[in-house]
Amino acid sequence: MADPATYRPAPGSVPDSPGVYRFRDERGRVVYVGKAKSLRSRLSSYFQDIAGLHPRTQAMVLAASSVEWTVVGTEVEALQLEYSWIKEFDPRFNIRYRDDKSYPSLAVTLDEEYPRLQVMRGAKRKGVRYFGPYAHAWAIRETLDLLLRVFPARTCSNGVFKRAHQVGRPCLLGYIGKCSAPCVGRVSADEHRRIVEEFCDFMAGQTATYMRRLEKQMQVAAANLEFEQAARLRDDLKALERALEKNAVVLGDGTDADVIALAEDQLEAAFQVFHVRGGRVRGQRGFVVDKVEDVTTGDLVEHFLQQFYGAESGDTVPKEVLVPALPADASPLMDWLGARRGSRVELRVPRRGDKKALLETVARNATEALALHKTKRASDLTTRSRALQEIQEALGLPEAPLRIECFDVSNLQGSEVVASMVVFEDGLARKSEYRRFAIRGLGATSGGDPGQNDVAAIYEVVSRRFRRYLEEQERSGALDLGAADLPAATGDDPDGIDGDSAGPDGTNARQAGTGSEPTATEADEDDDAGTTGRTDPTVRVLAGARAAGGMPAGIDPETGRLRKFAYPPNLVVVDGGAPQVAAAARALAELGIDDVALCGLAKRLEEVWLPGETDPVILPRTSEGLYLLQRVRDEAHRFAITYHRKRRSKTMTTSALDGIPGLGEMRRKTLLRRFGSLKRLRAASVEEIAEVPGIGRRTAEAIAAALATTAPSGPAVNTATGEVIE
Repeated sequence: MADPATYRPAPGSVPDSPGVYRFRDERGRVVYVGKAKSLRSRLSSYFQDIAGLHPRTQAMVLAASSVEWTVVGTEVEALQLEYSWIKEFDPRFNIRYRDDKSYPSLAVTLDEEYPRLQVMRGAKRKGVRYFGPYAHAWAIRETLDLLLRVFPARTCSNGVFKRAHQVGRPCLLGYIGKCSAPCVGRVSADEHRRIVEEFCDFMAGQTATYMRRLEKQMQVAAANLEFEQAARLRDDLKALERALEKNAVVLGDGTDADVIALAEDQLEAAFQVFHVRGGRVRGQRGFVVDKVEDVTTGDLVEHFLQQFYGAESGDTVPKEVLVPALPADASPLMDWLGARRGSRVELRVPRRGDKKALLETVARNATEALALHKTKRASDLTTRSRALQEIQEALGLPEAPLRIECFDVSNLQGSEVVASMVVFEDGLARKSEYRRFAIRGLGATSGGDPGQNDVAAIYEVVSRRFRRYLEEQERSGALDLGAADLPAATGDDPDGIDGDSAGPDGTNARQAGTGSEPTATEADEDDDAGTTGRTDPTVRVLAGARAAGGMPAGIDPETGRLRKFAYPPNLVVVDGGAPQVAAAARALAELGIDDVALCGLAKRLEEVWLPGETDPVILPRTSEGLYLLQRVRDEAHRFAITYHRKRRSKTMTTSALDGIPGLGEMRRKTLLRRFGSLKRLRAASVEEIAEVPGIGRRTAEAIAAALATTAPSGPAVNTATGEVIE
C-alpha cells in the first residue's frame, strides 16, 4: 500500500475550478472517480491526517498511488464526465448499483414493419418502446390479454408470423379476435401500425380520451340499431376498465413523475423506484448498492440519479422526480437531467399530500427490499472475506488472493482444443477480463497424441498468458530484463477475436453471477499463439513503475485503458491435479515468474494440489475457501466448453468449397444445384465444371484441385440420424 504523502499534488498545482478526478493504483487501474465544485478543496481533504478519514476513504487512498484530474467549464459537464468515467472504468471504490432482480417490461417493437407486443427483459434496444418495468411478468400478460381485445396487435414471434404467412392461415389469436392477422393480409401494414400506436397512447396515459371515444361509438351504434356492434364496444370498454383497475390512481392531475425512496444501513442501501405516468403507477424497479464510500443520503440520491438516468433521454426522463433528500447542490443535477429530457425537470422532496404519502409507500417497499436482501445474502461480504482468508491460510500465502485467475482446457477426442482464463476479484467474477485461447502448439510439445494432452495444453496457455504479461510490462518500461530477452512466440496466428455470447451485453456490463452466459465483451481470444521456453529467470517487474510521459505501467498511452494481460494475479488455479500443476509451475519458472502463487483443484475428491508437493491440501467440505475455488473452477470449465462448442459447430458447417479463390456464395450454390452433391462435383471433370454458367476454366481448375486435396476418407454421415449422405 502506498503512503498518500508520496503522491500528494504539489501545493498550488491543483486548480480552484470544477472538475473530475480519478485515483489510480500502482498498476494504473482506476480505483475511484469523483467530481468537485472546487478540485483544490476536494482533493486536499483526501490528504489530511489519515487517522481522521472514514475507514472506506482510508482504504481508497492507501490503495491508490497517483491522482489526476480534468478541469471542466461547469458542474453539469463534471456530472456528465463523472458518469462516463464510472461507466468506462468501473472503479472498485465507487458506489455500484445493481438490480435486485431482472424486471420485465412490456415492449413494442416499433422498428419492425409489423410491430410486435411482447414481454422483454434485459438491456433496452434501439427502436423499441418500453412500458414498465413491472414487478411480475404474469401481471404484464394479464393486462395484455385484456387489451388485445381492444387493440388486436401482433404478439407472435417472427418464426410464427412467417409460417402463418406462408400457409395463408393465421394462428389461434387471429381466429378469436385478439389479433388483426396482418400475416394473412386482413389488415395492411399501415392499419396494423395505427392499432399499435393507439395501444401505445393508451399505455402512455391517454386513457380518458380513448374511452370517451369508445363510449360515443357505442351510443351511435345503439342509436342506429346496430346492437351487436354496440355490445362489442360495451365489452371493449369493460375490458379497458378492468385493465385500468390493475393500475390504481395514486396521484391526481395526470402527474408524470418518478418516485424514489431508499432504506440504508452502514454497509448497504436499497432503492425503490415507482414510475407514475398519468397519475397511475406504471412500473417499479429496485436496486441494491454496496456503500464503499462515506456518503450522506443526499449523496446517495445524487449518485443514483446519475447512474439511473445516465443512459436515458427524452420522455423516459420524467418532468418531476420525487426523492427523500436533495443533494448538497441540486441545481447542476436538475440542469443535467433537463438536458437529457430536453425540457425542465423538477427535483423535489414532497412535504405533504398525496405525493408525500406515495413516497412513504415507496420507502416501505425499500425497507422490505433491504430486509429481504439481507436475508437472502446474509453476511455475503463477510463470507467472501472469510473464503479468501481460508485460501490464504491453507496455501500459506503472504496475503489474501484478491485476484484469482483459473485456467481450464476443453476438447473432444483431441479436436478443437481450447482453453479458458476466468478472473475473480474480491471473490466475484470479473467477466470483462475473461480470455479464450485456441491451443495450437501441442504437436511440438506432447510427443504423443497431439490433441488430448491436457498437461501440454496447460503449459502452453499459462506460458502465453504470462509471456504477454511480461511483454506488456516491457513495453511500458516496467520490466528489467537483465541479460535476457523475452522468448519469441512460435506457432500460427490466432483466430480473430470472437465475441462469445455471454452476457454485455454491450460494453461492459459486469455481473457477479457465475451461472449466466458472459456478455459479448467479456470474451476476448488471446492474440498470442504457440508455446515458448525460457531458461534465464532474471526478469524483474518494477512495482509502481511508469512508462514514458508519466503513464502508469500497464496503461495504453493511446487509449488510456488497461492493456490486455497487464495485471498479474495473486493466485493461479488450474483445473486438474499434480501433473497439471507441475506443467503450470514449469511455465512460470521458465518465464522467471516467482511472485504468483499456484495451485490445482482436482475434480475427483476436490483436492488442492501445490507445486512440488506429494500430498494434496484437503479443505473441509464446509469450507468457504473450498466453495470459492469450486466456483472459480466451474466457471472456467463452463467458459471453456462454451467456446469449444462454438468452434466445433463452426467447423461442422464448413465446406470443401470454402476458401477457393473466385468462388463466392452464389457460385457455390449454383454448383451444388447443378451437380446435386459434393461427391458428384468431386467426380466431375474440369470441362464439366467449366460448363456451369459463371464458372471459367481457371476457376474450374481451382475447384478440381481443391476437391482433390480434400477427398474424404469415408462416407459422410448425418450425426443426428446416422444416415449416409454420400
